[in-house]
This record gives sequence, C-alpha cells and structure tokens, in this order.
Amino acid sequence: MHKFSCPYLKSEVDLTDEREAHIAQTHPDLLPEYLLQLAQTLADPDEVRRSVRMSGARMFYRWFEDVRQGKYVAVVVVSDTPAERSWIITAYITRRVMNGEIEWQKS
Repeated sequence: MHKFSCPYLKSEVDLTDEREAHIAQTHPDLLPEYLLQLAQTLADPDEVRRSVRMSGARMFYRWFEDVRQGKYVAVVVVSDTPAERSWIITAYITRRVMNGEIEWQKS
C-alpha cells in the first residue's frame, strides 16, 4: 500500500494494493509509469471537484506537459465522514476535466 500526502484534505490518502492493481489493469497508460505524477496531483492539484456520480468523492486534477504529450492526471478520492480515512478509488489520464462542482481551483 502507498500513502500520499494531500494538503487539501489535511491528511494522507491511501492507495491500496487492490486499487493499484485495478488502476494498472483498467488504465495501463497511467500506472505504473506515472505513479509520481499521481502523487503530485494529490500534493498540488490544479483543481478539485465534487463528483456528480458519488457523494463523498472528490476528483483531483493536474495538468502535466510530460504525460502523453500533455494531459491531465485525474485522481478520485473518497473520504470517510468524519474524515478518518481517505483512499483512492481510481485514477486515469484525460484530455479534459470532467463535470462536477468546482470545490477549489489554483489561482
């Protein structure tokens, strides 16, 4: 299991072995090659959105010029209420930011 710092959530975010295997299988363009960029997305996102599909989930986005000739890394994080634990449910590479209420944007 990996643990990543997430200043926005003021906590660490877990990436379990099961979720890492799921991401590597369903999004092989992201893992294992871009694990560092996944960590950077949580540490210093460009934008955080509330998921429209799942209450309690946030989508962290960060643009990287060196990921597939310029793409976003998206990391979807679920937090317990109260926030005792946060964990990654999925992550992927995308050309654009998906729908969802903007909770925070880098200025």
